[in-house]
Amino acid sequence: MKNLLLFLFLCSFALSTAQENLNYQKPSNEILDLVDAPLAPSVQITDDGKNMLLLYRNQYKSIAELSEQELRLAGLRINPKTNIGSRTNYYNNVELKSIDKGSTTTVKGIPSNARLANFSWSPDQTKIAMTNTTENGVAIWVLDVATATMKQLTAANVNANMRDVINWFKDGDAILVKMLPEDRKPLINAADAVPTGPTISSNDGKKAQNRTYQDLLKNPNDEFNFEQLARASLFKVTMDGTKTEWLPADLYSSISFSPNGEYVMVVSINKPFSYLVTYSRFPSKTTIYNKDGKLVNTVLEVPLIEDLPQGFMATRTGMRNLSWRSDKPASLIYAKALDGGDPANEVDYRDEVFQVEAPFNTEGKSILKTINRFRYILWGNDNMAIAYDYWWNTRNTKTYLFNPSNNNQEAIILADRNYQDVYSDPGSFATKKSEYGTYTLALSGQNGFLLGDGYTKEGQFPFVDKINLETQKKTRIYTSKITGKKERLLDYNVEKDELLVRIESPQEYPNYYFKKLQKRKKATQLTDFENPYKSLQNVHKEVITYKREDGLQLSGTLYLPVGYDKTSKEKMPMILWAYPREFKDKNSASQNTQNPNEFTYPYWGSPIYWVTKGYVVLDDAAFPIIGEADEQPNDTFRSQLVANAKAAIDAVDALGYIDRDRVAVGGHSYGAFMVANLLSHSNLFAAGIARSGAYNRTLTPFGFQSEERNYWEAPEVYYTMSPFMHAEKMKTPLLLVHGKADNNSGTYPMQSERYFNALKGLGATVRLVMFPKESHGYRAKESILHLLWEQDQWLDKYVKNKKD
Repeated sequence: MKNLLLFLFLCSFALSTAQENLNYQKPSNEILDLVDAPLAPSVQITDDGKNMLLLYRNQYKSIAELSEQELRLAGLRINPKTNIGSRTNYYNNVELKSIDKGSTTTVKGIPSNARLANFSWSPDQTKIAMTNTTENGVAIWVLDVATATMKQLTAANVNANMRDVINWFKDGDAILVKMLPEDRKPLINAADAVPTGPTISSNDGKKAQNRTYQDLLKNPNDEFNFEQLARASLFKVTMDGTKTEWLPADLYSSISFSPNGEYVMVVSINKPFSYLVTYSRFPSKTTIYNKDGKLVNTVLEVPLIEDLPQGFMATRTGMRNLSWRSDKPASLIYAKALDGGDPANEVDYRDEVFQVEAPFNTEGKSILKTINRFRYILWGNDNMAIAYDYWWNTRNTKTYLFNPSNNNQEAIILADRNYQDVYSDPGSFATKKSEYGTYTLALSGQNGFLLGDGYTKEGQFPFVDKINLETQKKTRIYTSKITGKKERLLDYNVEKDELLVRIESPQEYPNYYFKKLQKRKKATQLTDFENPYKSLQNVHKEVITYKREDGLQLSGTLYLPVGYDKTSKEKMPMILWAYPREFKDKNSASQNTQNPNEFTYPYWGSPIYWVTKGYVVLDDAAFPIIGEADEQPNDTFRSQLVANAKAAIDAVDALGYIDRDRVAVGGHSYGAFMVANLLSHSNLFAAGIARSGAYNRTLTPFGFQSEERNYWEAPEVYYTMSPFMHAEKMKTPLLLVHGKADNNSGTYPMQSERYFNALKGLGATVRLVMFPKESHGYRAKESILHLLWEQDQWLDKYVKNKKD
């Protein structure tokens, strides 16, 4: 123990003596050409199916954009100069397309150097409001669909720091906007502030077991800055730009109009703030106002939530999940726990759901009890609604058909299944716009319609089922059987008998179509996006299945190198990329959810780039970690991890494509954790790439990933699973990559820094690349190009040209 403590002490001071002053590098042209390919626009289609909005953006940010000022407070990342999230994705161009005419119109009046976000359609879908971020602030702009013209509606004094910044009034002639308050005080610069005392936290004996969050408040200065940045005044802004204060300044979180537009539910954040949890668990108040901003009633006040019972299914007591009933003018729905919020308590029903009418000053009437934890309701009519619940510990979910007008009528359970069992997934109910502009069940008489992904043992066949909600009898009215392509069912218009689908293939970029089901006419193509990745369009791609040593069926998507001759049986290097997933049964773990007909899309974190460099790639290889009955998956994490890896390599080796002595393994986040464990506890790989991972589980002592137990309940699990604790076993070259601004729970940058120091101190071959300004996923083009260069250099040296 003394030697271990001495070693850890030395590691904490052991900085690398071989630092490299390296500018951002670029990968080879084969990879660079794929990175520079243009990004197709995002697509939004109006409910009447007549118009399409096309939104264009750059695929990457620049390092200059990521270097703009950023404050990290209470789980938010804010640009205090512009007053919007510092990591917001922006669009820079907008087009409108008439589906009937097939013509595309360039929108007039787009602001120069546009940075557009927070798109919000008016209730009648004739206008779209959005934010535009300038150098000094955020303004509201509005697009008129009929004239395809944009105009600026407000000055650049909008507060988008807490999101939910634009909400339309029912008549579509005005919006409710969060704006900077006139009495905002200057922020405190932490570097210049003189402390007035110590920072003190205390506890009165209650258990407060929370995940290891990042970007938390740390001191009174942070509290002050968070309050100033979160405060906003609510203004009603008409389409001619007239502003009227609707509510005075407060820390407004979410805003929601009732379906008929007569009431507004406003959630605001209160004090005291916390240094343990993010702002979503700060004290809050939920208040109902009428559309003129007059107080109706305060319906809920929630205290600070730091001390929930243990377990993923723990929740607070009292009203929660407040929402408007979508098929009624103004009925408020909420749930409350019947088990005290503690999953350890055994009860017949976990939750009860209530409905409250205006003026929202009573408990309301009970309309449903759920066996598991309540999720949400899809509303149909006075006598018919669909509710969903779930329970993480058993992976169970139930679907209820119930009568919201009569709680004496027993609910019918339409589905009772393991939600990880994709083969049994009945699909999602089709919806339609109600008279209030909200989404409700799409019904034809007593019939509802289910759109399913259609995963089976034989492959994927998306479907539409008609279900009689009186008899529960199902009739399949459509099955996708397109050969060589993948079809995704996006929406079903019951009145028009029209499916909105997206169709793609490995060579064909995803495009949108309308399909008439009964008439069986040829599909109407809505978009015609071309494949920007021509160098990959002829790459061989297939989904392979194979078995683990215990007989468990596994799968992965296999790519062969560009131009590879399968008959040659030339032995190529391979990259295996994966992400472990926990299951409670072998049946679900063995199911195949991969489709060989998916478009081959080389996003920034993908290993697919290397098929252009002579590598075989096994992507998305199945890495299930199973714990059946009372056993937890992590009790045998390491042995299952190695068994998964060995089975994958054996399967591809048996096909004759690879040199099994030249196989690399890579992963991101929990996949990086997987990589470090595999290299420490097996001799299967020539090298590894681990990005943005966590390697010492004792630094996340109150649970991680799907592990509910804390360190003191399962110390051996935490120790056994931590690569840091077994750093002396690392004999394989490992490339560690991390963003210096990682915001993901548990994956602090120091996880990679301390693991690197340990490996370096023990003589391992290891390289650590820390990207400035990058979060858990990487955004700047400079960072991504350099990442690809680093990975290419590492693979070339330690895999393709591996020395014995």
